[in-house]
Amino acid sequence: MEITATQVKELREKTGAPIMDCKRALADASADLGEATRLLRERGIEVARKREGKATTEGTIAIYLHHDKRIGALVEVNCETDFVAHGEDMQHFARELAMHVAAAKPEYVRGQDVPEQALEREREILREQARKEGKPDHIIEKMVEGRLKKFYGETCLLEQPFCRDEKRKTTVQDMLNELAAKVQENIVIKRFSRFAVGQES
Repeated sequence: MEITATQVKELREKTGAPIMDCKRALADASADLGEATRLLRERGIEVARKREGKATTEGTIAIYLHHDKRIGALVEVNCETDFVAHGEDMQHFARELAMHVAAAKPEYVRGQDVPEQALEREREILREQARKEGKPDHIIEKMVEGRLKKFYGETCLLEQPFCRDEKRKTTVQDMLNELAAKVQENIVIKRFSRFAVGQES
């Protein structure tokens, strides 16, 4: 099946993936745009996994300031080389990430950053909710662990749906994987801070 330049352009605009990767994904997906997008995402995850553990001593800091100057955010994103750190893809990602932090109010970067005390407090809240719903004791713990996924999705940056995605299907982790696949480097969100006028530290 012949892949047209228009199809490649559309997929590239949608995913930001390199041209050759878009062509390959479209060919493997029989020119199905949705399937090609899924393939690119999966391949991004694979690249990200392969790069895990690579030293990330370079990077960039991005700032977002809301138009009313009452909300702002700072993020640090690390990578392997100075070349990628100063590249347009990395800079764009960091700026988008800072804007997302300001909008979505994450508390932690990833699930493993949540203190055990905070997790146990959330588990107890969920247990109490399940009891009030009349659920039997033997399934409450399973329900609690299932409902914790929602907690992670609300409080952990990597698991939050990206704020610009109206369908709320693309997470920050998905975006990170796509960037890692595109630049062929390990990309790590090191830290962030969100500021709001009048907010307690």
